[in-house]
Amino acid sequence: MRFSLLTLVAFCASAAGPLDKFDIPAKMKQYKVPGVSVAIADGGRIVWSQGFGEREAGSGKPVTVDTLFQAASISKPVAATGMLRLVEKKKLDLDEDVNRKLKSWRLPDNEFTTHQKVTLRRIASHGAGLTVHGFPGYEAGVPLPTLADILDGRKPPANTAAVRVDMAPGSQWRYSGGGTTLMQLLIQDVTGKSFPDFMRDMVLKPAQMKQSSYQQPLPGNRGSFAASGHDREGKPVKGKWHVYPEMAAAGLWTTPADLCRWALEIQRAYDGKSKKLLSQAIARQMLTRQTGDFGLGPGLQGSGDALRFGHGGSNAGFRSQLVANLKGQAVAVMTNGDLGGKLAGEIVDLVIAEYKWAPAR
Repeated sequence: MRFSLLTLVAFCASAAGPLDKFDIPAKMKQYKVPGVSVAIADGGRIVWSQGFGEREAGSGKPVTVDTLFQAASISKPVAATGMLRLVEKKKLDLDEDVNRKLKSWRLPDNEFTTHQKVTLRRIASHGAGLTVHGFPGYEAGVPLPTLADILDGRKPPANTAAVRVDMAPGSQWRYSGGGTTLMQLLIQDVTGKSFPDFMRDMVLKPAQMKQSSYQQPLPGNRGSFAASGHDREGKPVKGKWHVYPEMAAAGLWTTPADLCRWALEIQRAYDGKSKKLLSQAIARQMLTRQTGDFGLGPGLQGSGDALRFGHGGSNAGFRSQLVANLKGQAVAVMTNGDLGGKLAGEIVDLVIAEYKWAPAR
């Protein structure tokens, strides 16, 4: 991978701060990642953010704090926040059979749903017994499937199997992006709004996530702010990025600072200091283990005052990580390379040590 002199100078100038002992350019070269963006929150506010490298390898266009990245599966806990807002408004029920309010499609019942039903609580914590782990997305410009196509696995245009129940709901944890896609459809059916519009009004605007959008494909006027995805060799993904109609599961375009803003609002709700997104009661449910080590959307680590919450993200050409605790601290790292997960993990560990987070126990 080649970097211009201008880009390398930008690397050196931006290294000052909490990562000044971490050789970002060398690590990016090692992992063949053209661009990285980082945001850190401490004391309940964002204290540092910085972009490194290029939006697309060889382009000379620098990553800035406003560069958009695909959040991939970090989309899920943010989307679950919107679902929980509808629960608080009594438009949805966490423990009701989802088929009772689905209008445009119905999840087929079978022997596994005779006594236990698929519910939003189980979907959000990956305990609903649903299939389809994740989604590869669609190359830019190809015909996109509807949500019904995706849920029924109609090929073409869908490129994944049908979302079905193949074990008793509530019996065990198993990650299912298919379940989150079912949640997306339920939200649209209940509200009558497109998912991007719903999330903009109910979550992104209240959390001041001004750069973020669930629009898929990304509108042309926003594409100029977006990073291109890159494969394991550091080569750009065909068409710059894949498109994800599975928006709730993988479709959020955002920045690390916006992800930290979401985490800070969840922390404030948990402490009863803000109701912009959730009440204290529902925020505490969100950050309580439901199935395995998952709450209602976020993954959880530790317990009590040392609890941490967050999620990782892995889309074609993008890898990201978000981790937060209950003490006003958070770190988000977004990369535009398929090996960026390793780099993101190293940066997260460094930040946690630098800011002396309480051990997750």
